[in-house]
Amino acid sequence: MAKTQTLGSGEIQAALDRMAAAISARHASTEKLLLLGIANGGIELARRLSARLPALRRVRHNHGGGGSLGEGGSPLASRPHAVCGVLDISFHRDDIGGNPIPKEFAPTHIPADVNGATVILVDDVLFSGRTAKAALDELFDHGRPAKVELAVLADRGGRRLPIAADYTGLALPARDDEKVVVRLDPANPARDAIRVEAAAHRKSKVKS
Repeated sequence: MAKTQTLGSGEIQAALDRMAAAISARHASTEKLLLLGIANGGIELARRLSARLPALRRVRHNHGGGGSLGEGGSPLASRPHAVCGVLDISFHRDDIGGNPIPKEFAPTHIPADVNGATVILVDDVLFSGRTAKAALDELFDHGRPAKVELAVLADRGGRRLPIAADYTGLALPARDDEKVVVRLDPANPARDAIRVEAAAHRKSKVKS
């Protein structure tokens, strides 16, 4: 039987800080940057990352490392949450026939024009790659971005498609008979946790 592995809030906050710093460094001068959380696991993660970016840009600007950071009407400089949206992949899943859309699904909400934008898809766990592929299908239904990247909090390995994350908070290798459970508490980040534990049975839904 697989042994449960638990990561606490401290490790998760450090991973979020690393991810946000990497995004800020790569996109210091990107003006049209959208963070889209893949429903439902990526929504809170995208919100957390987008909230960290303005502070990082100000720090880089104050230290002279970012050129015109925070200037020129950049959305991230003036509206830290305005560039954070939601991407619902329900109708693009390849298992929709066997897994009906849950009542609590979050509909797609993209707060700015996708065309010509740099889009970062955000999810809590990367497994087979099928979720990321479905997210790309949904995204391109709404326009043609200039570039698309992927940010994940936990990469558990086990890819079935040729997909890799551009930003990874934690590498958590897990077997096929294990599941990775992420809890990001919107009200109290001190309660955040990630568990790697035995899956209930072979047919249980796995995060992809």
